[in-house]
Amino acid sequence: VCQRSEGPSAPGDMALAGGLAFGACALSGVAIGTSCSLQLALLAARTKAPSAEDRVAAPAVDDRPSMKERRASLATGRRPSHGPSDVDLAWAWEGFTMEEARDHADGAQQRALARTPREVLQDLQRGNARFWTGAATRPEASAFQRRTLITKQFPSVAILGCSDSRVPTEIIFDQGLGDLFVVRVAGNALDTSTQASLQYAVHHLKVKVIVVLGHELCGAVKAAQLPSERLLEEPPELEHALQSIKADLNQDRFAFLHDTRAVDREAATTNVKRQVERLSRDEGIKSKVEKEELILVGGFYEISSGIVDFFHEMYGVPAKQCTEHRLNEALKKP
Repeated sequence: VCQRSEGPSAPGDMALAGGLAFGACALSGVAIGTSCSLQLALLAARTKAPSAEDRVAAPAVDDRPSMKERRASLATGRRPSHGPSDVDLAWAWEGFTMEEARDHADGAQQRALARTPREVLQDLQRGNARFWTGAATRPEASAFQRRTLITKQFPSVAILGCSDSRVPTEIIFDQGLGDLFVVRVAGNALDTSTQASLQYAVHHLKVKVIVVLGHELCGAVKAAQLPSERLLEEPPELEHALQSIKADLNQDRFAFLHDTRAVDREAATTNVKRQVERLSRDEGIKSKVEKEELILVGGFYEISSGIVDFFHEMYGVPAKQCTEHRLNEALKKP
């Protein structure tokens, strides 16, 4: 059992006390906070030795939510009806059991499954708006929330994105741990492993939205526009990946564009559309799209502004008809 510290005498002692508390809990094999009444949040936040007046006492027993109320709040996502205003702070003193962690995960999963694909996509769009307007919430998980993720994962969105270091998916959508199932590969291109990963997300994790996310100044898409003989100079695996992207670009159309940024955007969005259409031919994904259980959509991230534009959406029977029309038109092109 880890006992609450009465207040280290120096910041270094604080760090040592915190480390010992974590270590003892880990060695005992229990969830962080299960039998520890150490208030980790205050311990990490203080930058100087606390005085007697600065010390915050644990909430009175009578004011703490009952076990029944705590479990109910975990299942519904609402705080208990009474007790201190900052329930999370109060519970940091009292700790959590692994049973409560499982209850929290079960409740969060049920809420995620209850949302419609349209609600999920709108939430993702709002997250990007927070990011590019400078209002991101940066939803970092607490130690307890991280512990709940041990039991299961239940993301609502799967994203096929590019490996580019300038496109950190969770950050640009202002999402936290466990919110997104992300597959990243150069050029956000489909192959056996990336498609299999998305199939897993759809059939086993029950995601409601798949986003194929391209971006401004994509190096893989730019390289794919080089002459084929130049691509042969690359290592075999890289050459194969670039040729696969090149085959879908229909570069002849770019001859009418004279602005380099326009060519860049057209190439990247064309690549996204082709990947969306390839995914729409996957029987399992196609079925869920037609039943309105899944939205399949493309996105273009503009590095310079932070904005993600969404386009080429597939959802429901009209999306199926639209897909067939697009594929027929593509087959007519030389």
